[in-house]
Amino acid sequence: MRSKFSRQCSRRGFAVVFAVILAFLLGFASTEAEAASANDVHVLRLHHFLNAQSTVQHGLLEPWAKRLATASDGRLKVEIFPSMTLGGKAPQLYDQARDGFVDIVWTLPGYTRGRFPIIEVFELPFMVATADATSRALQEFSEQHLRKEFSEVHPLLFHVHARGSFHSRNKAIRKIEDLRGMKVRGPSRIVTDMLSALGAVPVGMPVPQVPQSLSRGVIDAAMLPWQVTVPLRSSELVKHHTEFEGARGLYTATFVLAMNKKSYASLPADLREVLDRESGAALAAIAGPLYDRDEERGRRIAHERGNSFVRVREGEARKWRRATESVVSGWVKRMKGEGYDGALYLREARKLIKKYEKK
Repeated sequence: MRSKFSRQCSRRGFAVVFAVILAFLLGFASTEAEAASANDVHVLRLHHFLNAQSTVQHGLLEPWAKRLATASDGRLKVEIFPSMTLGGKAPQLYDQARDGFVDIVWTLPGYTRGRFPIIEVFELPFMVATADATSRALQEFSEQHLRKEFSEVHPLLFHVHARGSFHSRNKAIRKIEDLRGMKVRGPSRIVTDMLSALGAVPVGMPVPQVPQSLSRGVIDAAMLPWQVTVPLRSSELVKHHTEFEGARGLYTATFVLAMNKKSYASLPADLREVLDRESGAALAAIAGPLYDRDEERGRRIAHERGNSFVRVREGEARKWRRATESVVSGWVKRMKGEGYDGALYLREARKLIKKYEKK
């Protein structure tokens, strides 16, 4: 009979062999999983409210998707769904990203009135310089002041459009008095507050509703940047356009490219690095100049249709600035009442815009 010691050695030997085999199998499985993960294609669905001919799709999002695919050796793919083709309405886009209905959205925070109060500082009257300088400023501002406000998503980009203009159906807007009683579309709370201060009847609405509202006379005019007049074909629905001279434009709107947090976290670390590298400040530096350049196309189409153009000179623009000072002070006061240092945000935003104007 085998001794007790011999039997124990045998059992120990078997245990050691089993442990070695198990470790080998687990290591092999882990290596296989890592190899599979390295070769997996991760498809991200991106939803937005403008059509496929818009500046944001053909000029910004499609080239961005191509850069991500190239930088990831084809492992990161972005599928773009324009015109709300996946369902819902433009003001619901942010929640679609938050809730994981889609992976990424491009939208206006201002479409949900009062939900994102801090970012409104960039929409205040006569804040916007070029889209380039203002977009870079907003992106840097976001890194210090907007993390909590947008904590439900993973922001990939903040930017603005070029300075907006009036586009009116039957009445040219030459001075403030011309706005009295006019029903004018604005994109956000700040812009509609500004329209009220100027004597207009503000009508807040997302941009996809503008063409039908103009054609049916629901509104008399719309505040829009030139680049969006092209996909909307709004120059066919109006006769007059009013722009402002000077270092600062009357208004702009802010945008966010936002990603679902779980979608971002589920990506392999190297793909998150690719996404981070191609987004943020690098993407803001592309978005701003793109919007500045694309303004001329909208102007040209309106000129070709024989529409009239009004340029508010700097002297007259100062009257508009004085008339809208109450919107700025009112925002600072409202922010204080909500527990925010609006005066600080205003100083910071102005300082950053000046910083990037000099670059």
